Amino acid sequence: SMAAAGQAGRKRRPKGPFVAAARAKRSRGGGRQLEAGMRGILITCNMNERKCVGEAYSLLGEYGDLLYGPEQLSDHEELLTGSEREEDEDDVEAALKKEVGQIRASTEQKLRRFQSVESGANNVVFIRTQGIEPENLVHHILKDMHTTKKKKTRVILRMLPISGTCKAFMEDMKKYTETFFEPWFKAPNKGTFQIVYKARNNSHMSREEVIKELAGIVGSLNPENKVDLNNPQYTIVVEIIKTVCCLSVVKDYVLFRKYNLQEVVKSNQDTQQNPSSLTEEQNSKEVKQENKRQ
Repeated sequence: SMAAAGQAGRKRRPKGPFVAAARAKRSRGGGRQLEAGMRGILITCNMNERKCVGEAYSLLGEYGDLLYGPEQLSDHEELLTGSEREEDEDDVEAALKKEVGQIRASTEQKLRRFQSVESGANNVVFIRTQGIEPENLVHHILKDMHTTKKKKTRVILRMLPISGTCKAFMEDMKKYTETFFEPWFKAPNKGTFQIVYKARNNSHMSREEVIKELAGIVGSLNPENKVDLNNPQYTIVVEIIKTVCCLSVVKDYVLFRKYNLQEVVKSNQDTQQNPSSLTEEQNSKEVKQENKRQ
């Protein structure tokens, strides 16, 4: 179609550095972008990134408040008005309070609990998190949606916690994951695992090599860690965007439909329109797992 051809043409046209920079500034990250050292939540959507960011803020805000209490952002405003009301200008304590309030206000602005940053890929939104555990929060959201079957989003597809990031080069990744994997896989800890890998806007990494190296590291932390592709206890998520490697280790990846918010709210009937023995077998296995957990 004409439109498709036009779009292909647009995609191929190289953008000047100035245009690219201007676009990055204008876009939702306001010049902030995903980089090694961040933690957060990687969210995929279909086309409508702005709406996706809105949905993410509202969903994460709701569950963030539930799990961690409301975000403390307005304290400093009360401090300021409080100290300005003081009649006695010599009141050193009030002046000090005011200064502390302003300092705290300026640091808090920088460290919001959830902050959208430029992800570096189309249809991917990255929400940087501060002072919370992305894995716990996202697992909690999915568990709730899986239980209630209440659809809470329209454009968000998958929501993956990212509890560690490093540079997307083999040496960096090996060095980083040796420590990063310890809480789950270092003896005496152990578990069955699988590795899921996705790379965007990056052509220098080899999927096979990454999986082989990372599985090797998991094995070296404890030889009892075993691969299980059907229903592993842990799924190692590797998401590479440009030169950043995003990592997490998640539970219930199969049960929660690969952490897909659209799929997890469907009833078992919906997912069994064409029941093959495999899906039924898997479903009964999942139900057993779930019952064991409760």
